[in-house]
Amino acid sequence: MSRQEFPSDYFLDLMLNYTYGEEIDPGSTPCNVTVPGFNSMGLTIIFIIVFVFAIIGNSVVVFVVCNMKKRKTSTDIYLMHLAIADLLFCLTLPFWAMDLHAGWIFGNFLCKVLSGFQEASAYSGVFLLACISVDRYFAIVRATRVLSSHDLLVKVTCSVVWVVAIILSLPVVIKRESLVTEDLGKTICYENITGEGSDRLRVALRVLRHTVGFFLPLGVMAVCYGWTVMTLFHTRNQQKHKAMRVIMAVVLAFILCWLPYNVTVLIDTLMRGGSLEVKDCETQYTVEVTLNVTQVLAFMHCAVNPVLYAFVGQKFRNQLLSALHKHGLISKRIQMAYRKGSASSVGSLRSRNTSVTM
Repeated sequence: MSRQEFPSDYFLDLMLNYTYGEEIDPGSTPCNVTVPGFNSMGLTIIFIIVFVFAIIGNSVVVFVVCNMKKRKTSTDIYLMHLAIADLLFCLTLPFWAMDLHAGWIFGNFLCKVLSGFQEASAYSGVFLLACISVDRYFAIVRATRVLSSHDLLVKVTCSVVWVVAIILSLPVVIKRESLVTEDLGKTICYENITGEGSDRLRVALRVLRHTVGFFLPLGVMAVCYGWTVMTLFHTRNQQKHKAMRVIMAVVLAFILCWLPYNVTVLIDTLMRGGSLEVKDCETQYTVEVTLNVTQVLAFMHCAVNPVLYAFVGQKFRNQLLSALHKHGLISKRIQMAYRKGSASSVGSLRSRNTSVTM
């Protein structure tokens, strides 16, 4: 198999295994689109660093939400499930890091399972962000009392999100296989789609990821937060303004990390499918460079949210201090020394329209 048939980022993007070269000139040599600087060792180190920060940060988020003394709001529960999704995603990174360095040595079963974990966590993450946008819309724009975690609707919503994410990840689980390649000289975990209509199936899977797994939820977020921001712009309720700080930071971080990648993959899909004409190798190389950069940025997203909670969310920091004190990890003196906004947050802690993780 040629370099083009199994690109360097096959496990990140579930790349199509047909070449640009055929669309340009069937008789020409496929273009060399290897990107300098994106060697296996460099990406392995990046993945391990992201894994460490993500596992620590998201574990802290789950720990804080589980230790809240007050009743949790629906947004708190969605944020906790978002942290769980990020945990699930980051747990696969060490395996992909080892895959880059030494090939896939974990067998066919783990190839399918870990690929499914990664796909399901990506879907559930974006769905949960859409749920949070709807939740904030009803809480602020419609001034509707936010349901607590004990209400059936929140439990059902989270369950449906995970079930749908698992169902959407099944095609990847079914098609991913551990394959031995002679030309590459190693075993890989790859989406093995062959036979009649294979090209259409590859494109269909990519379109599914683009639409259902990103652009549709992004559209929901745009509408809900558009109305929410307009409402907040015309109100002087500082409590509601503070309630949106972390949420907006989380959404913006998601867009900045995942939008460039999805747009680039969409362009790549159109080029491979022939919808966009590729006239030279320079264009292919530019797309390949952009794919490598945006993939790294997208994978780093699983470690970003806890950082935002810590630096933007004042109440999250207070809740973390309370949880650490509760378990005897810090003294009362240290808790009070680093606790901020305690007096001003009493009223908002009682409000059902404000998440205590803010």
